[in-house]
Amino acid sequence: MVPDILREYGELIRAAVRNYLPAREPRRYLYDLVADYPERGGKMMRPSLCIATARAFGARLEEALLTAVSIELLHNALLIHDDIQDESEERRGRPTLHVLHGVPLALNAGDMLSLMSLKPLIQNRELIGDHLTLRIIEETERMAHECAEGQALELGWRRDNTSALEDEDYLEMVLKKTCWLATIYPIRVGALIGSRDSVNLDDFGPFAFLLGATFQIQDDLLNLVAEGSYGKELNGDIWEGKRTLMLIRLFREADVDERSQLSHLMSLARDQRRLCDIVWTRKLMDKYGCVEYARRIAHGLAGAAQQEFVGLSAGLPDSRDKRFLEEMVTWVIERT
Repeated sequence: MVPDILREYGELIRAAVRNYLPAREPRRYLYDLVADYPERGGKMMRPSLCIATARAFGARLEEALLTAVSIELLHNALLIHDDIQDESEERRGRPTLHVLHGVPLALNAGDMLSLMSLKPLIQNRELIGDHLTLRIIEETERMAHECAEGQALELGWRRDNTSALEDEDYLEMVLKKTCWLATIYPIRVGALIGSRDSVNLDDFGPFAFLLGATFQIQDDLLNLVAEGSYGKELNGDIWEGKRTLMLIRLFREADVDERSQLSHLMSLARDQRRLCDIVWTRKLMDKYGCVEYARRIAHGLAGAAQQEFVGLSAGLPDSRDKRFLEEMVTWVIERT
């Protein structure tokens, strides 16, 4: 069910997103760049979660569509910024925007796309009224703070070459950086729209966090073990020095000499690392079972998410969208 609904909602969202991508000048330096990432496609998980949650509570699809469009526009804007900050080279199977056009133009396009995400939220007034529109904007402001804080943690750990991290540190970073935009915010605003602000949004936090954390760990794992058309640079997280669950465990389990060498490698700028450094780090992860360790944690979080959803959804009538939300847990852990 999940791929079918992602495809169905994705087509509707993409069509609506095109209405917000201007076909005016300067196209070569701005609007062609703004449209690039949205036109490359994507899983459409975030906006689909918003629509499905709203519909599970009884809302009409069009009542959640503009909020879903805003989520997708902002997501793509942050991808542009993330790729610059991470020095990533590939996004959705093609070179990243800053690789194609340079950092200044890509950064400006990301800024423009993030500002453009406000327009559909303002237009919500015509569909769902002033109160719900303001409440969604309040939720958006909170999500923005959480995301920026999570990104700051990840970037700061890399800048300071932090190695003394625990799993709890990683999960806190993921809660903020990934979960708030990927799962918590879409589910909260979907429930807000569908219930007409009559439910406690904090009740959705545990399920949304567990779903989002499972998604992120699986994403980190795919960066190491994906086969075929992954869409991003394989082992890119190691090249970039990201403190994934696997790297945190490796720092914790490696012997003194290995840890010293690993710390030195992670202190280097990306362009100073060599392929043999990445291969050595990846083999060391296998030596200490880092991939299997992270996979076990992901499965544990997925199981907890399923249990949370049982209690969370008990009062909702059976529906296709409710089943979609339940099956999302399996989808995030099994996707390739």
